[in-house]
Amino acid sequence: MARPGIEDGPASRPWEHSYRGSGRLAGRKALITGGDSGLGRAAAIAYAREGADVAINYLPQEESDARDVQALVQQAGRKFVGLTGDIRNEAFCQDLIARAATELGGLDIFVNCAGRQHTHDDILEVSTEDFDWTLRTNLYALFWLTKAAIPRMKPGSAIIFTASTNAYNPSSNILDYSITKAGIANFAKGLAKQLVRRGIRVNAIAPGPFWTPLQVSGGQTIENVEKFGTDVPMGRPGQPAEIAPVYVQLASAEASYMTGQVVGVNGGVGLP
Repeated sequence: MARPGIEDGPASRPWEHSYRGSGRLAGRKALITGGDSGLGRAAAIAYAREGADVAINYLPQEESDARDVQALVQQAGRKFVGLTGDIRNEAFCQDLIARAATELGGLDIFVNCAGRQHTHDDILEVSTEDFDWTLRTNLYALFWLTKAAIPRMKPGSAIIFTASTNAYNPSSNILDYSITKAGIANFAKGLAKQLVRRGIRVNAIAPGPFWTPLQVSGGQTIENVEKFGTDVPMGRPGQPAEIAPVYVQLASAEASYMTGQVVGVNGGVGLP
């Protein structure tokens, strides 16, 4: 159930046709997980407009959304690579990185946007299967993908994780999701220290309430969806287009002195 002004549909995406980059990522090669919708889609389109070739990972049932992204990337004159598969599988994660690097001709930017969020008002309702699904999608996959990506990345490359304000102020109905987002923020800070010697920067973005398909596909209750984003100072949820420039900046040479940071984009909440 969407409210006027916050739908994540074609009417809310005029920026996808009006956004014009300045070539800040010219010649770069980027892989974005979850690039078919939401924040990943916004990042993929912005990267292409900024001059990067883009590979995205998505699930087979999201093929039509991925084809939309492909059209926009190619309209920007950049190469598009679509790679389907479930990142809960370690072997697939390794293959995903290898295929992306091969088909793009390198890998300079790795962005993790794929994630699972499912609402449970009571921890007693969270089965081991649900808990495992969330952790394998949000944490295990990130670990496997990052390990596979690092050897393929040259100095000047950038890794960008997607955390959440739930890492710092967890919502009571998405405890397993919040655990993973806290882990992602911590992982970014620690890994950044390791990778300085390789010349690879690692940062994370901690979004507040952003209107994406994640919210209406089981990520929140209908009651929460109806008032989604109204509790932040700006009084509304963000649109994916409003976070895309942050993904661009962290991937670009403009952020050459930024590593180990968790950047909050949350409508004035003040976290992290």
